[in-house]
Amino acid sequence: MISTRAPLRVTLGGGGTDLESYYRHGGGFIFAMALDKYIHVSAHRPAFHEHVALMGPDPENVDRADQLKHELVRAALLRHGIDTGFEAASIGDIVGGTGLGSSSCFLVAFLRALHALKGSTPDAQALAEEACDLEINVLNKGIGKQDQYMAAFGGLTTLDIAPDGQVKVGSVDLDPEVERAFIDHTHIYYTGLRRDAAVILDDQNSAMLGDGDQKRRAAESLGAIKDLGYRIRDAWVAGDLEGWGHMLHEHWVSKKQLSSKISWPHIDQLYDHVRADLGVTGGKVIGAGGGGFLMLFTPKGGDELEAYMASQNMPRLRYGIDRGGARILKDAA
Repeated sequence: MISTRAPLRVTLGGGGTDLESYYRHGGGFIFAMALDKYIHVSAHRPAFHEHVALMGPDPENVDRADQLKHELVRAALLRHGIDTGFEAASIGDIVGGTGLGSSSCFLVAFLRALHALKGSTPDAQALAEEACDLEINVLNKGIGKQDQYMAAFGGLTTLDIAPDGQVKVGSVDLDPEVERAFIDHTHIYYTGLRRDAAVILDDQNSAMLGDGDQKRRAAESLGAIKDLGYRIRDAWVAGDLEGWGHMLHEHWVSKKQLSSKISWPHIDQLYDHVRADLGVTGGKVIGAGGGGFLMLFTPKGGDELEAYMASQNMPRLRYGIDRGGARILKDAA
């Protein structure tokens, strides 16, 4: 039995510039944080049973891997030459479809388990690229590269993405007191809504692959988001909490220009209220948008904000930074 886990992530700056439709024109940049919230996977090869069984949110039991409906598992098993005699289970600390990169996170944890079952240990870069290849090239998903890389590497991390898709990974190390201040004042709240990120990313991809004013506006918005990503990274390194709050708002304004599905009226009204009356200087919906988690920065203590959000049925997520990325928790006996 192999047990693995990989961390979920929050994008701090540059979100959307990791899609090929954008980075192939001039490169992308991501600054993100891996959370101490995980997707857990356990897998093994039973001695006599020849079926392929999955236990988790959508259980399956089939004769062969190519019969699986779970496309990520199917693609990964076929890539690794496993067609029968396999069982796996998955558990998430946080429900999927909430903007934290859960699908790619699951795939990275699953691939880590497959490699361990075969006695191989790929490095984080190879693991991330394998996941990217399966999702983007094999399954033709219109997504970017950040989720796979953050799940593989963890940490407070930068991704410089070249026009040819090569990714250079960097680590951002903060003074512990500065890091704690950022985390304490950067609240994350669960909206209770779930969505399919691909629907929203399709708008961005369609705009960038089109022509005329639509493409120009999308390129300008993503260019501003990319430049802002560098500034946000620099603000965190400098311990500039006030600057981070204002840049978070600037990022949100630019991001909403990419798709009408990124936000919705209730969240817009709530956001205007907490900025005007509860000391919030900036915020955004985490991930592609349309649901999931809302990030809000408040330079104040935050108790009043937390109480108000609870009254809106949006509980606060307490979190820290994961440092290890995808890892094995238990080797096969």
